Amino acid sequence: MTAQILSSELSNLIQESKRKHADLRNAAEKSLDELKSLRSTSEAQIVADLSQRPNFVTPFLIACGTKNVKFTGIAIVCLQRLVVSGALPRSRLKEVLEAFREATSAGLDVQLKILQALPSLLQNYAAELKGDLLAAALNNCTILQASKNGIVNNTAAATLQQLVVSVFDKVVEEDKVSLEVPTVGEAPFEGGTVQLRAAALDAYKVFNDLCLLTESQKPRFLRSSGMPQTFGLELIESVLTNHSEIFLTHPEQANILRTRVMPFVINSLSEKLNFAVTVRIARILYTLLRRHLSILSSEGEMALGLLTHMLDHDTALWKRSLCMEILRGIFADAALVRRIFAIYDAQEDRKPIMRELVAAFVRISTEKPAVIGLGNQSTVPLSSQGGSGSDQAMLEVSGVAGLISGSVGSSEPSVGISTQWSTMRVPCIDQLDKTDPPSVPETYIHSLTLACISGFSEGLAKFVLPLTVPERHRKKTTPRQQGADTNSPESPRGILERKSSIKKNPVPVNPLSLKEHPLYDEIKICAGIVDECWPAIMTACSTFLNASLDSEYYHGLVRSFQKFTHVAGLLRLATPRDAFLTTLGKSAVPPNVLTTSATQTAPPSTPPTEPPSMFANAKGLLSVESLVGHASAAVERGRQGSVDSGTVSLNTRNLLCLRALLNLGIALGPTLGSAWAIILGTLQEADLVLFSSAKPTRTPTNQKSDAFKSVDESALLVNFGTEIKAVETAASRLLESTIEFPNEAFLEVVSGLCSLIGKEEVPRAMFDPTSPKTPPPPEARRPSTSHTHRKIHSINTAPATQNQEDLFALAKLGELASINIERLMDHDPEASGWSILTSNLIKVSCSTSRPSSVRIRAAEILVRLVLEVASNILSLPDNARGDIQLRLFQTLRSAIHPLESNERPSSVAIHTIDTDVHKVVIEGLRTILEKCGETFVTGWDIAFEIIGSVFFKSEENGLRQAKHSATRSSRLIRSSFGSLELICSDFLSSLPSSCFVILVDTLYQFCTQDDDLNISLTTVTFFWVLSDFISGRTSSFSLSPDLIQGSDETTLVQMASGEDLAVSDAALWMLLLQRLTAVTVDERLELRNSAIQTLLRIFDAYGDQLNSEAWSMCLKSVIFKLLLSIRKQLEATNGKKSSVSDKDRIGWNETTVVVLSGITNLLADYLDTLSSHPTFNDSWSTLLGHYKSLINFKILDINTSVFNSLRHILSRGNLPSDEKQNFGRPAIDQAWELWSHSLPVVQADPAENRFDNQKYLVAYVSALQEIYRLVEDDLDASKVRKMLKLLREAIQQASAATYTADVEHLTPLQGQVLESLKMIRTDIVGVPGALITQVSDLVGLAFEPKDTASDTQRPTYVALSKASMNLIERLVLAHSSDLGIYDCNAITSTLSALARPIILKYSFPTITKSVSPWRQATISAIAILRSIVPVITKANIKEDVVKAMWKAIVTIGNAITVADCKQAGPNIDLKADQEFDITSFLELRALITPALGSNVIPDKTRRVYTESLFHTSLIHAPPSSELPATNQELLGSLYKPRKGRTIDPPPSLRTRMSYVCFNELVSLVSFTDSSEARIKLAQAAAPYLILRPGLTLRAYIADQPLRGRMPQPLSQRKELLYILQALVKLRCEPDAIPDAPGVESEGKKHLHRLYPLLSKAIRAAAMDQEVLEWLGKALDEVGMEFGV
Repeated sequence: MTAQILSSELSNLIQESKRKHADLRNAAEKSLDELKSLRSTSEAQIVADLSQRPNFVTPFLIACGTKNVKFTGIAIVCLQRLVVSGALPRSRLKEVLEAFREATSAGLDVQLKILQALPSLLQNYAAELKGDLLAAALNNCTILQASKNGIVNNTAAATLQQLVVSVFDKVVEEDKVSLEVPTVGEAPFEGGTVQLRAAALDAYKVFNDLCLLTESQKPRFLRSSGMPQTFGLELIESVLTNHSEIFLTHPEQANILRTRVMPFVINSLSEKLNFAVTVRIARILYTLLRRHLSILSSEGEMALGLLTHMLDHDTALWKRSLCMEILRGIFADAALVRRIFAIYDAQEDRKPIMRELVAAFVRISTEKPAVIGLGNQSTVPLSSQGGSGSDQAMLEVSGVAGLISGSVGSSEPSVGISTQWSTMRVPCIDQLDKTDPPSVPETYIHSLTLACISGFSEGLAKFVLPLTVPERHRKKTTPRQQGADTNSPESPRGILERKSSIKKNPVPVNPLSLKEHPLYDEIKICAGIVDECWPAIMTACSTFLNASLDSEYYHGLVRSFQKFTHVAGLLRLATPRDAFLTTLGKSAVPPNVLTTSATQTAPPSTPPTEPPSMFANAKGLLSVESLVGHASAAVERGRQGSVDSGTVSLNTRNLLCLRALLNLGIALGPTLGSAWAIILGTLQEADLVLFSSAKPTRTPTNQKSDAFKSVDESALLVNFGTEIKAVETAASRLLESTIEFPNEAFLEVVSGLCSLIGKEEVPRAMFDPTSPKTPPPPEARRPSTSHTHRKIHSINTAPATQNQEDLFALAKLGELASINIERLMDHDPEASGWSILTSNLIKVSCSTSRPSSVRIRAAEILVRLVLEVASNILSLPDNARGDIQLRLFQTLRSAIHPLESNERPSSVAIHTIDTDVHKVVIEGLRTILEKCGETFVTGWDIAFEIIGSVFFKSEENGLRQAKHSATRSSRLIRSSFGSLELICSDFLSSLPSSCFVILVDTLYQFCTQDDDLNISLTTVTFFWVLSDFISGRTSSFSLSPDLIQGSDETTLVQMASGEDLAVSDAALWMLLLQRLTAVTVDERLELRNSAIQTLLRIFDAYGDQLNSEAWSMCLKSVIFKLLLSIRKQLEATNGKKSSVSDKDRIGWNETTVVVLSGITNLLADYLDTLSSHPTFNDSWSTLLGHYKSLINFKILDINTSVFNSLRHILSRGNLPSDEKQNFGRPAIDQAWELWSHSLPVVQADPAENRFDNQKYLVAYVSALQEIYRLVEDDLDASKVRKMLKLLREAIQQASAATYTADVEHLTPLQGQVLESLKMIRTDIVGVPGALITQVSDLVGLAFEPKDTASDTQRPTYVALSKASMNLIERLVLAHSSDLGIYDCNAITSTLSALARPIILKYSFPTITKSVSPWRQATISAIAILRSIVPVITKANIKEDVVKAMWKAIVTIGNAITVADCKQAGPNIDLKADQEFDITSFLELRALITPALGSNVIPDKTRRVYTESLFHTSLIHAPPSSELPATNQELLGSLYKPRKGRTIDPPPSLRTRMSYVCFNELVSLVSFTDSSEARIKLAQAAAPYLILRPGLTLRAYIADQPLRGRMPQPLSQRKELLYILQALVKLRCEPDAIPDAPGVESEGKKHLHRLYPLLSKAIRAAAMDQEVLEWLGKALDEVGMEFGV
């Protein structure tokens, strides 16, 4: 490629030079020939061949000398190509450079080609290009750099810079082979000279000339006439930057720096030069300080001092900014900072440069407080444009953007330091293209100051922190990892993820103790830096912490502050560490916020009974959930534009500082010592402020400040919840980190927390009314410390403030103890902190001067601590566990002892709080028992002492007699009982024998306390539990009569504590019974009933172990005495002069029932054993005597219980399956006598709203069943009558059950009575009649008229009546042949009783769902008549009895046919009932008609029967005037005409029954056998048979003409036709109807009597052929009688 280009360019040169430049043409032709003569085709070979041909470049040199533009252009292109490819002959370099110089005046393309060739020339011919040749090459660049063409100028400058750097590159290469290269010259060096090699000499000359040219002096090596100062400075910086090591290793170069560069730089900075020069000088200075300070110590001292001086506020802002940018770079280099300190500050004869520099930061931070928005605490910067960027976004999110625009104008400057206006996109020191100084933000130097502080702290931390890691961890933990956890306050997520990451052996190494470390000198330098610079750093940081910084700057500042403090702490520099911790604490909780919060805190309300968490922060205010809620509320207030200016609280920045402080505590924990008070105190103050912020107040403010404050507060509350979570986590990790502290360090933490609890005040006013009202000074309430931790001394400490602070300290104390629970278990109480922890908690909980919330919280923490220890020692051996358990019980007892002191101040308030504290301890004991009770090996006596602490101690001994045990407070009893309940339920087997007597006494105390009845009742059951346990734990347990007869209480206690298990258990059992017996006479109903039941239950449980003798004694000494005491109590409560309330009286009645029930079960279960003793009959008589006495009280429940008891006991005796007879004849007679004496009448209790004696009467009747079983063999009629009488009385005395009805179902009493009736023997003379009579009486009970005047609700007896109908039916059917039941009128009573419901029928008001009473009565009556009619017609029965029976029978028959349908209910099926009645009547007719004509039966009875048939047969009821009157002849008015009616009466609802009755009349009159009985019956029916059709014909005759052509109503026409047909067909009994006057007839006498009406009816029936036809037939029958 090179050959082709050269060949082409030579050809062009030959072509262009033909005419004028023969020498040029000839040279070109020769060179072309040489090129063509080259045989090689490879590029490398061609280049090598050409480099060996010196004459090849001659035409190009000639061309450049011609000054011809075309020739020069061609030549330069070829030379550039030869230079680049390395084909230029080395012997002609000088000429080529000269040619380049001559061509510099050519065109742009030529100049650029020259500049392209020079770097390649210096690279490819480095060995040859030195001395003058190097100067010539550089000179060409300087010539072109002076060009006015910008492209050439800039390119030449870049090329020159490249060439100069290449010169120094050659020095580097030369130094590598310095021993092989000879020296060629010398250079001056500090008054002497130094020998230099070629490259070094060239570099020296070039750099020296550059300095001269920059200083506008004449160069000595270069032939340049001048160089722009800015360019010269750039070249110097380039050399210093790219080859700094050369100046450190070459004295001649260092000498130039000392003699020329540094003086020039210092002088220039002192002068007022333009920006372009100054910025380049600043860059050179920064490079020199950073890289060459070791060789420029004196000059550096002057330069650094100058920088410090230039930071004064009278210096131009842009120049101050340059200085700060230099310092930013310096402080970012930790090694440089240490080097500066070591060179200057560490030397006594040197200026303290580093201290002065950081002091300058203080001046900068405080010079313009208004610009940085300095205030009481940090705020968000405000822009003149209303905010922009992230801060503005935060404000808009908070909903207050409008407030900014309304209150902040664009003319107002921006306030504060923000990345939006306090930074420059390009730093001043990098703006090399500017000639004029840029516009620098006023707060730019402040942002640079913050950057310096950040770099300073970062450098120290990166060096010191890795040195503090113990040796065994260094390989696993990098410095970055080591510092990450404690130096990242802005990363809450990282903190949350690192929770519980506690390292083993956390005590950091003190770097100053590593004297053998290779970096020990550096470590001492760092310690010196911290010690010298901390005041200035702290002051500057304090200023900025209270200034207006945006989020990024503020986070960086806090991070820097934290790192510096961390370093100071690791180096064990207590003074700076504590100072920085205090300052950070003030930023976390600003003084103004703390003061305001303390004054705003209102007294707390009564604490909740159950705090949300025992170890939560005092009010839960440092918990994540609650604080997020506060943040949300605050941001919401910001959105609404109504932020309360009077409300002062913490913001996210305060929390950031707080988190940094906590992280420092985590990192420095074991080394902090007494400084723990600072960290914990700050955390306490933060909790107080947050507690106060929950109660906002409002104060009036102007609108503008309100707007600014709303903006600021809302912006500072953004992400508040997230920051709170981070603080919560850091606080938790702070305490968690103590888990691996040495005991000494741990005690420091405990002491620090204890010091936060306010000193106890002397109680005022509560006890001494004359005491002054002024509060004590704050010093009296606060612990004295030697640190700078703040306490609220400027105000009177509010009670709520102190309360909150104490609650916080207690909460953290409890949390600390919980975290270090293993330490507290494993070490001695004094060494581990157990003693100081528990003593402080007990002291606080028992203090009478502290508020309730503090005391209760202290007690809760103490209990929680004891519980945790108890839970954690479960796996220990018994010996070790027992010692710790004893310590735990003693701790709880110690917490209660002060509360029991008689010398304790007494007041309602103190007693209330004491009770709450006492309750916490007792509930703690219960919780411990729940979780760990089965593992306790000691301390049970102390546990009982704690349980019994709720009672006042009594000095009395001996058996208690149901007096109440006095308690300290009713609120304690349930808590204490929980522990006792656990012991009795789960841990009886764990108790030592000596504790059982204590247990019995404790049970008695809880039984007799009157604060909580439920507890007393439950305690009674524990007597049973204990009794059961006693009997179950030994097989040798037995009761002897001697023991039961008893000893005194003291002896029993001694025996119960003995070693003989059988004797001690028996004595303990007796002691238990004595305690329980004392409870049975308690005034409280439920308690004494429960005690009685338990006592009897115990007897029942041990009944199998008692022989008959023991039982007999138990009856006499316990059972009968109990009954006697009950009788006496009833006499006292039911006497006329008794003042006992109804409630108490009823209570004793209930107790009596309980006693009777228990005794009954007991005697019934052990009847065989009891009856085997010779004294049983006496005991039975005594028992029945008690029963009789109880019955005489006439109390319903007691009577019920008595007869239930009697029934139950009797039911177990004389059973058929047993050969043994428990009851002899005297005992049975005594029972019958008790029952049959009379039905005991009970009095209605006025206290009860409704009297219900059903249960009592059921019990009474049920007792009869058992008595009957025993007396059945000796039964006689008199006893039966007595039974029936009493049963009848029981039925009559029964009241209506409250929630039952006896319509469909029998009441229990009715059922029992019927069952009793069914069981009675009927094979005894007189019994069936008496029984039937009694049952018939029961049938009629439902239909007796009710007493409407009485308010007493009575049963309906409907179900009883129906059931009695069935029973009486069976009885009559079974005994129908027994004439005795007829003679005693039992049958008459039965029929009369059955007739009543049939007569009432629909008139009976009670509706039943099942078979109605009248139907059941009908059915039963038919069945009975079917059985007795044959008997009464044939047997020789009294005439009056027969008459009465037939009267009842006729009544039943008439009742069956009659029904008042108007009274029928809406759900009555009249048709079905009619069919039922027709069927029943037809069956009845068949039974009674043959016998109804008997001579024994009065005619009146038959007349009643036929009259009822007549009335029922009326289908269309005539007016009452048409019917004959009572004393009027039946047919007297038959033929009298009546007025016609146009209103037709409706037909009967039971039409079929009417036709049936009409047919029955016809049947009775019709001819049969003409017997006397038949004739009597026909004669009774005949008048009604004539009257019945007569009424119908009269109505037809009168009404039909009025209808005209209107047809007769269908029902009337049907009735008329039916009657006419029956009359025509009837052949009557001849003697039934007397002959008509002058007429003789056999079977048609009835037509003769109706003839007048029939003849008149023909006239009216002209329009109705069918009626006319039948009328004609009737007249024909009459005519036939006349022979017509």
